[in-house]
Amino acid sequence: MAATPIAASSRFVPQGVTHYNWLPACANIASPTRTEINNGTDLTPELAEAGDWAINSEAIDTPDYAANFTPQIPGNVTVDGSTLNLYADVASADVRTLLPRGQAGFILKLPGGDVAGRKGDVFPVKVGSQGKPNAIGTPSTINVIFYVTKAPAENITVPA
Repeated sequence: MAATPIAASSRFVPQGVTHYNWLPACANIASPTRTEINNGTDLTPELAEAGDWAINSEAIDTPDYAANFTPQIPGNVTVDGSTLNLYADVASADVRTLLPRGQAGFILKLPGGDVAGRKGDVFPVKVGSQGKPNAIGTPSTINVIFYVTKAPAENITVPA
């Protein structure tokens, strides 16, 4: 008998679906409330590009002399690509006022959108920098780099 296949997914592209919210407060990152989300700021309309915000577990090799195979154990958890590029405003009325260097809060990543019952991740963060790259022929952006200050909460359920 063959193994049961995994359920088919409803595939999508992130543009137009995924949201990134800035939450100034979140009492329990494993379960943000609708009020905390509503009191935050949806950064998505000004978002030009997002880093991966990938939650990774390092692998630690555990070799021994009994075999030539090197087993591994889980190591530290890290977050790669904790950046957001948001459009700049010629009069500086942009993300720079909301997220100055050193500002602490939370990034709520909602891959399936802000829809009750779907999943998301919450990252406790501190703003590290606001890069201002400019290249001829491209819109000006503010590259906000975040430092993830504590372990993120993965696969939280979006509240109603």
